[in-house]
Amino acid sequence: MHITVENLLKIKEKVKAKFDLNKNSIKLPEIIAVSKTFKINHILPVIDQGHIHYGENKVQEAAEKWTNLKKENKNIKLHLIGRLQTNKVKLALSLFDYIHSLDSKKLADKIFNIQQQLNLKTKLFIQVNIGNEDQKSGISKNDVHDFYNYCKSLKLDVIGLMCIPPFNEDTKKYFEEMDVLNEKLNLDELSMGMSSDYLEAIENNATFVRIGSSIFGQRS
Repeated sequence: MHITVENLLKIKEKVKAKFDLNKNSIKLPEIIAVSKTFKINHILPVIDQGHIHYGENKVQEAAEKWTNLKKENKNIKLHLIGRLQTNKVKLALSLFDYIHSLDSKKLADKIFNIQQQLNLKTKLFIQVNIGNEDQKSGISKNDVHDFYNYCKSLKLDVIGLMCIPPFNEDTKKYFEEMDVLNEKLNLDELSMGMSSDYLEAIENNATFVRIGSSIFGQRS
């Protein structure tokens, strides 16, 4: 068995075990295999194993890697987990099934306009700057409610919140805050947790975890 598939199966076992322990969880979290920077031949064993959720950071790189693969395999679900520039919205909406980085009214307006043109309804996560870090994009946690209502006024399909907690800090308190925020908005999905902290995220009701290096190995 290919090492990437072995890695994925081990993670699936850990996710299931953690999910079973969490009495508040309603649905088994989905694992987004973060394939950014990896070549397709490195990803293919995981695709062949039947895994369907993949995460990419850059629209252009994703288009080159996934356009044909998605035509061949209709089950694949592609997630944009990196920042989305407004000039890439059209390409992103035609390629990605989920966008995890909705972080401004300007971007919400652009997505609304392009979706009208293309007759699409992409699933969206609002990115929350949960640690109020200057260098990170995302909506301030104090503004999330108003921003969500703005997105609803545009009839955008916001399914949940997403965060990247501050690096080198205990992420648990941020995950707890996100869980509370998500529940207040009555949203079904919650995107948080990476290779180093996905089990803590699942304890706080994450429904999508974004795991790269623990599946595919370290990036060069």
